[in-house]
Amino acid sequence: MTFKTISELFYSTVTSPTDKNIFFYKKDGSWNGISKSQVLDMVSCMTFAFRKNKIGSGNNVAIISSNNPFWAISDYGIICSGAASVSIYPTLIPNQIKYIINNSESVSAFVENQEQLGKVQQIWDECPLLNFAVVLDNSSDGSDKRILNLSDFFDTGRAFQESSDISFEDLVKIPKPDDLLTLIYTSGTTGDPKGVMLSHQNMVSNVLGTMEKIEFFEDDIFLSYLPLSHSFERMGGHFTAFSKGSSVYYSESIEALPQNMIDVKPTVMLSVPRLYEKMYAKVLDNINSASGLKQKIFWWSIGTGREILDYNIKGKAIPFILEKKYNLAKKLVFNKIKDKIGGRLRYFVSGGAPLSQEIAEFFAAANVMILEGYGLTETSPVLTANTPSELRFGTVGKPLNNVEVKIAPDGEIIVRGPNIMLGYYKNEQETRDVLNNEGWFSTGDIGFLDDDGYLKITDRKKNILVTSGGKNIAPAPIENSLINSIYIDQAVVIGDQRNFISALIVPNFEYVGKYLSSKEISISDPEAIVEHPEAISLFEKEVQNAMESFSHYERIKKFTLLSSLFTIEKGEITPSLKIVRKVVIRNYSDLIESMYSERKN
Repeated sequence: MTFKTISELFYSTVTSPTDKNIFFYKKDGSWNGISKSQVLDMVSCMTFAFRKNKIGSGNNVAIISSNNPFWAISDYGIICSGAASVSIYPTLIPNQIKYIINNSESVSAFVENQEQLGKVQQIWDECPLLNFAVVLDNSSDGSDKRILNLSDFFDTGRAFQESSDISFEDLVKIPKPDDLLTLIYTSGTTGDPKGVMLSHQNMVSNVLGTMEKIEFFEDDIFLSYLPLSHSFERMGGHFTAFSKGSSVYYSESIEALPQNMIDVKPTVMLSVPRLYEKMYAKVLDNINSASGLKQKIFWWSIGTGREILDYNIKGKAIPFILEKKYNLAKKLVFNKIKDKIGGRLRYFVSGGAPLSQEIAEFFAAANVMILEGYGLTETSPVLTANTPSELRFGTVGKPLNNVEVKIAPDGEIIVRGPNIMLGYYKNEQETRDVLNNEGWFSTGDIGFLDDDGYLKITDRKKNILVTSGGKNIAPAPIENSLINSIYIDQAVVIGDQRNFISALIVPNFEYVGKYLSSKEISISDPEAIVEHPEAISLFEKEVQNAMESFSHYERIKKFTLLSSLFTIEKGEITPSLKIVRKVVIRNYSDLIESMYSERKN
């Protein structure tokens, strides 16, 4: 299988000798499959419908939808027509969508349903280049001629294809490696989102570079829940999975994900650390509620798993007795944990944000491997990755074989390779700020390469806190240590230009509520919980324990408990679940100031 463009990747997979169901989605309580031959028919019809509407090379088309097979089919239809797809998070509000549609100069939009269509209708009059919209769930009543159902769009393309003098096979060969493939807009943590221009070559090089490091197979089953608007899921769970002919199941929702994992039994799954943090908290909560004997068996098993892990990492033969102990640990504990994620997972792949070393090691000891990597939207996205054969916890792995990584004099990670973006759309100045004439891209992250070539990320360059005493402190390791506690859901460390470090902490109210119940305190209201002396005492202990490995000047001296989660709606987290530090600090400025004024008194 050889391909130089994503359109060739698509055609290679759908025309391979074996037809099979490749996309699955839940409807009316059952999983429905769509075969490769059906996908080929739908994408070819869509491509010819674009051709009839004179949409092709040089045009951009938006997709506003949650994950489902028709997101993927729309993406391939746009790409095979020679146009570029513009991925828009379905959680965005109309004004944010308007900015992206206008900035990207999108000529049409594919929307999931009436909810997403309603957003577009609100801003359509302010989007002069937007000609028509296609509704993926076929819910349009036909009253507006600018709005088409997906089935009608297919019919238009099928009719045009029958009279065309060019074949679909000819069309997929038109896009060239350097052509624009997609615009993926950054989450906008530092102002208006920027349109990252990725070419066919950018994405293909990253697919191939990743597959050299991590094995994927045709019989793999992916469970897709990260937004396809996210570059990590797009490259890994979409293009890479498709290139191998693997089956992809689209999760119903984040709430349904635990049950979907049990039903689908995935072999590979991509996620941001948030999922693993929740899994970790759930396992520990269950153990804390178990009998003393079960707790002893559990921690004995984890200890045995850690011993096995140490031998594996060092490449040493496992002693016979230890292997017998490990097999018993799997039977008593680890297989039960694995059954909760379907029972046949080969590995999770983690990206998008830093993963706690404690959580990664814990699950690896429990025979659930999480392979952490690193990258950015601008790098297509993967730059480095841990693999089953090259694994070092606390790092994001070694660079892909086609990627160069260097550390600048100020500690910033800079990278070069065929996966580096073309630039930011219609934004030459921003492009020049991060991409030099020699092709080196400045990531904005601080880190170092260890003696064996593994990359360690310290923090975002712009996140580094400089205290009034002149100490440079990276908040990410402190925050990761905090969220290792099952009682802490979210945390933001404060301290720039301050005389000590403080934190805003969002409790995990479910587990704090259980703790208070064990003390015969019956309260469930978050506002009451964060003010209760017993809860405050609990968090004082948890923060103190989390700070044990940090220097005196890095330790949290004061914290405030918040009664509600940081949310996308308030701009405090991005659609890819990264906390937007400056917005959190702005939204809670009064509480932050009170911590420092109280400290002075």
